[in-house]
Amino acid sequence: MAIKIDMLRVFRAVAETGSLAHAAEQLGRTSSALSMSLKSLEEHIGVALFETQRKSHLTPMGRHVLLEAQSEIAHFDETISRIEKLAKAKSGLIRLAVIPSFAQVFLPPVLHRFQRTHPDVLVELRDMDSSAVLNALSHDQADIAVATLPERPGFERKQLFSDAFGIVCPRGHRLQSDRNDLTWADLTGETLIANGLCAQIDDSELAPLLSQSRMMVHSTASLLALVRAGQGVTILPELVLSPNEQDLAFLPITGSNVTRQVHIMHRPEAALMPPVLAFLRCLQAEHLQTIQKN
Repeated sequence: MAIKIDMLRVFRAVAETGSLAHAAEQLGRTSSALSMSLKSLEEHIGVALFETQRKSHLTPMGRHVLLEAQSEIAHFDETISRIEKLAKAKSGLIRLAVIPSFAQVFLPPVLHRFQRTHPDVLVELRDMDSSAVLNALSHDQADIAVATLPERPGFERKQLFSDAFGIVCPRGHRLQSDRNDLTWADLTGETLIANGLCAQIDDSELAPLLSQSRMMVHSTASLLALVRAGQGVTILPELVLSPNEQDLAFLPITGSNVTRQVHIMHRPEAALMPPVLAFLRCLQAEHLQTIQKN
């Protein structure tokens, strides 16, 4: 017969109260049931745990078993509590790998909503370019990915939004005077800073200009800093710029239908841990509200 956690609970209650009757009242059970449990425990161990039948004094072995029982019960209860919190999405870890524009523009209200109802869930966020996001998801370093992503077996993918590519330049730049009638050809003669997102643009008019660029910057933060400093202009999707941006302007291209598609991707919902699934539901709800507002 194996020692069960219930036996240790009974022994602890009797040892700490010094009485079968008091322990029975504490546990909501009968004294005879507790007596049988103690007898089974002592028979399994092979030594007496109490000096007398009155259960008011422990043997040396009994004192040792009490310390072990208290420790094991505390550990067991904590383990069960963690499991229950995880199952109810009240604790756990969510690993997000997202592109910077999503982190800056869309993620804050999602996190605000989620953390109000799940304050003890840890959210780990990494913002990076789309290829790095896909790599993190593929190597199980992220639970939810948001980027421009190709379909991949074993994962579910949905489009979140799309936004048009245009020119990003410092405010007051000469290109702003033609902002209602700009074409890619207007970039001729400008210092064009290329970036990783430019690879998504399939346009014969723009291709020669990109090929002449002498600078490629992969970090969005560094790219925007260079444009602010007047080192050149670049091409980005509209939502890369923060709504609160004061120093830079986004200029749409007339007649261009070149857009960036941004997806959310994760393993099938049945394979997601409860906290991850709860966050996914929160993200979907926030996205639906945004669509309805627009």
